[in-house]
Amino acid sequence: MRTGITQEQVNAAADALVAAGDKPTVEKIRAALGTGSPNTITRMLDAWRGGLAERLQNVLRLPELPMEAGQAMAALWQLAVNHAERLLLARMATQQAALSAKEARLDEERTRWTTTLAEAEAAVAQASTRQALAEHACTNLDSQLRDSHALREDLLQQRDRLQAMVDRQTGELDALHVERTARLVAEKQERERIATHLRAIEDRAHQEVDRARQETKQWQQRHEAAERSYRDAVQTLEARCEASQKQEQKAETEVARLSGHVAALEISLAKYGNSSKAKRTTRSARPSGAAKAKKLK
Repeated sequence: MRTGITQEQVNAAADALVAAGDKPTVEKIRAALGTGSPNTITRMLDAWRGGLAERLQNVLRLPELPMEAGQAMAALWQLAVNHAERLLLARMATQQAALSAKEARLDEERTRWTTTLAEAEAAVAQASTRQALAEHACTNLDSQLRDSHALREDLLQQRDRLQAMVDRQTGELDALHVERTARLVAEKQERERIATHLRAIEDRAHQEVDRARQETKQWQQRHEAAERSYRDAVQTLEARCEASQKQEQKAETEVARLSGHVAALEISLAKYGNSSKAKRTTRSARPSGAAKAKKLK
């Protein structure tokens, strides 16, 4: 079971870093020990710094140590602290530049994906508009088909009326033929008049029948042409509707994919922002090397 770190462990790690010519920091102490919270290490590192100043003063007060040696040790410590600060500042500047470049790239990529998402949404809107137009055209064709059916029913009724009229006239002709047969013995002049009258009636009847048949045939041809046009239009609109639905499904899939990319980028940007903020907080909480050197003097 892992236990907490002690002040002695922190002191030993800090002394080792100073002996190696490096500046002891919270990150380096934690890396050397392999454990410990940043707050605990910060508190113990402050205690080590206080004890280090006291130890240096005690060294300077030793009777057997010459004054020049103590001053040389203090100057050496000051040089080590200045060198460590320069290295730390250079490293922080490099990391800050890299972080700024990453943030700029992320902003650029986020702008690009936002533009792509807007274009995909516009494509979905256009597909919906085309689908609405196709549905409207289908509704108009249905209305035209109903009108065509109504026209066909009207033509059938006219044909039935004409057929009834032909049957009635045929009956009249039969009656006239019977009457003519009964009056064969009648006067020749009256017979000729009746025959002429009958021929005129027959001619008119045949003309009416022929005209009715021609009109019926014409209306039948128009109806068949209208039905063919309707079937072709329905097939074309069904194909367009199917293509519009496929485009809409594809656009929705693309929008979902782009939304996931944008969310991932926002999460990455938030993580980089939090990391930069944490580093700035740690840097502001750390005492400066110049202040420590002044305290040692």
